[in-house]
Amino acid sequence: MLGLGACSTVREAVRGPDLAPVGYPAALAPMDQRIISVSTPATANSLWRTGARTFFNDQRAQHVGDILTVLINIDDSAKTSNSSSSSHTSGVTAGIPHLLGLESSLGKILPGGFDPANALSTNSKTSNDGAGAVNRQEKISLTIAAVVSAILPNGNLVIQGTQEVRTNAEVRQLTIAGIVRPEDIGANNTIQHTQIAEARINYGGRGDISRVQKTPAGQSLIERFSPF
Repeated sequence: MLGLGACSTVREAVRGPDLAPVGYPAALAPMDQRIISVSTPATANSLWRTGARTFFNDQRAQHVGDILTVLINIDDSAKTSNSSSSSHTSGVTAGIPHLLGLESSLGKILPGGFDPANALSTNSKTSNDGAGAVNRQEKISLTIAAVVSAILPNGNLVIQGTQEVRTNAEVRQLTIAGIVRPEDIGANNTIQHTQIAEARINYGGRGDISRVQKTPAGQSLIERFSPF
């Protein structure tokens, strides 16, 4: 167990933290998207193709393989300030004026200055002061297309999507996964990120710039395991 925990910590220090898997709570469809191949035979002398969606039907995503657009607009801020203070003082004094007539004999055995009336005296005092503050602000505005990868027994849809854009030697990657209700999907086949349950949103990149900005693995390991 200790070995596995250490390996996980080392991997996180080197590669960075991983997102938790989506849970509902049962295990859902894997991140590998399923591709459904549909072949429709041509129909002579007809304006409508067999299997095509009709003009008046609901065009929102509702089947495995359907695509919907996710609108990500995160503008969150948090500010917390805490302080605590505690103190404790105690004292104990005990004496043995009479002990079976042996108090005079104890005075001969024990060092000089022995006073049976003040045989024991203790004092203790502790104090603790603590303070903490959190002030963070996040703002992200993105749009990504996701694919329905599974349908849960209650009708909710599991969606997953990945978007990559490469500029020179830098790749910007956006991934999203979660669970949505078909009723929350808008008429234009879009949904807000706040309506996604178990949402997992990852925005990052890899390449020369990301590698330079990342803390070196050796330094990260030293900072994580150093006891000082």
